[in-house]
Amino acid sequence: MDEVTLHHDFSLIDPSDWDRCFAGEAEAGHYYATAHAAAEKGPQAITVKRAGRVVALAPLFTLSYRLDTSLQGPLRHLTNRIARFNDRLLRLDLLGFGSALAERCHIGFDPALRDDDKQALFITMLDAVDAYARQNKIGLVVVKDLALGEKEVMAPVLAQHGFAEVASLPVAVLDVPETEEAWFAALSSSTRKDIRRKLKGSDRVEITRVHGLSEALASEIAALYEETRAQSAFDYDELETLPDDYFLKVSQALGPRAQFMLYRIDGVLAAFNLLFVEQHRVIDKFLGMRYPLARSHDLYAISWVTNLRYALETGARLLQTGQTAYAAKLRYGSRLEPSFIYFRHRLSPVTWVLRMLAPLLAFDRNDPDLIAHRQRLDAKQ
Repeated sequence: MDEVTLHHDFSLIDPSDWDRCFAGEAEAGHYYATAHAAAEKGPQAITVKRAGRVVALAPLFTLSYRLDTSLQGPLRHLTNRIARFNDRLLRLDLLGFGSALAERCHIGFDPALRDDDKQALFITMLDAVDAYARQNKIGLVVVKDLALGEKEVMAPVLAQHGFAEVASLPVAVLDVPETEEAWFAALSSSTRKDIRRKLKGSDRVEITRVHGLSEALASEIAALYEETRAQSAFDYDELETLPDDYFLKVSQALGPRAQFMLYRIDGVLAAFNLLFVEQHRVIDKFLGMRYPLARSHDLYAISWVTNLRYALETGARLLQTGQTAYAAKLRYGSRLEPSFIYFRHRLSPVTWVLRMLAPLLAFDRNDPDLIAHRQRLDAKQ
């Protein structure tokens, strides 16, 4: 018999079990155990054991989800007015596979398992999560940000269990070329000239890379992250909210696998990047900037080229730059990897209504950069 357990403390799971199911990934056991502080309510992870050995596992998260989270611009201004009148009208309690702190749904399986074994174990996990949701009157069960490869295995199971599909925000990924010059050569002439012009000012920028943070530096980095969020034209509610001391704890837990690129102007910290380092991939996890200082010194372009150089130095094949802010990432040569959300409400009529609203609420249909990108592609056809 398989033994399924919902854990309220992710740190109780042996990190080696996670590493076995997701070999080489930085966002693994140590990351989730650190980033997910002990939950005040709801489970943090699920495991399935067979003959005493973990053969499947996944992080879980709970959220009071605003249904208008994907909306931006005028529609969001309208729903914000409704929320000020009664916030509960727009919220559903949610229990999800995945994490608000990751761009991929890490559902892991023992690598020796066949796809049909994985599907059977996933059904076991779904049943356990659904039972918990019903017992605790949580309406919505979600699988957040399922990547295309995992979708091939999971989607048939999710469809059979009545889940609806909606597109999430895609993940921007740059295929790292052999040289920096090869990357420049692949850009449009206008983009190439623009970046080279901006790099001319890089001699005024002090760039350092560290993998351990003091409490003071971690606090300064956290302030830059929040300043960048405040400057953003996008608002994704709690999906962008980081736990207290996130940067300090992650730097302590991941050591050299969490590298911080720091950009100082006349001694003032003007920007940072948090990079997760894997054997063949560098993940540009978070960016923070001090405005207007960072913008006046073109630190976005400088940081991009710095991260590319680091990826070349480490031999990485991929530079993953995440979700949102797609305009510059596409100009700088990234491609978009699709991502998917699956959802089901415990009340079938609510699932039906949400399914009908899905085209309106889909994340990829409300991001202005993605809308403009699709329009450009349509114009070329």
